[in-house]
Amino acid sequence: MQRHLRLRRQEDFASLRAHGQVWRHRLLILSVLPNGLPHNRYGFVTSKQLGHAVVRNRVRRLLREAVRGADPYLLPGHDMVFVARRTIASQPFAVVDEAVTSSLQRSGLWIEGQTS
Repeated sequence: MQRHLRLRRQEDFASLRAHGQVWRHRLLILSVLPNGLPHNRYGFVTSKQLGHAVVRNRVRRLLREAVRGADPYLLPGHDMVFVARRTIASQPFAVVDEAVTSSLQRSGLWIEGQTS
């Protein structure tokens, strides 16, 4: 994922936590907030409760890949944070991709009539 599409600053994550709209899935939590930019920015949170570094890095890679595939089908101009839940650690990519797609569709950011 390109650097300008990533959320990196702590202030951005805090703003999403305080003002963002939240959708929950059994594998992840999605927070969304408009950003006023012509593109979306994404952040990923994997806590130590998921497991050791190898597990956390794998989950981040799976989430990034699922979001990368979904990006062309999303409305632009939003910041999004995906918070991984414990149950995601043992899931294959297809299940993670379905969870990301489902959460984005429920949030209303998915452009209707588009499929990945």
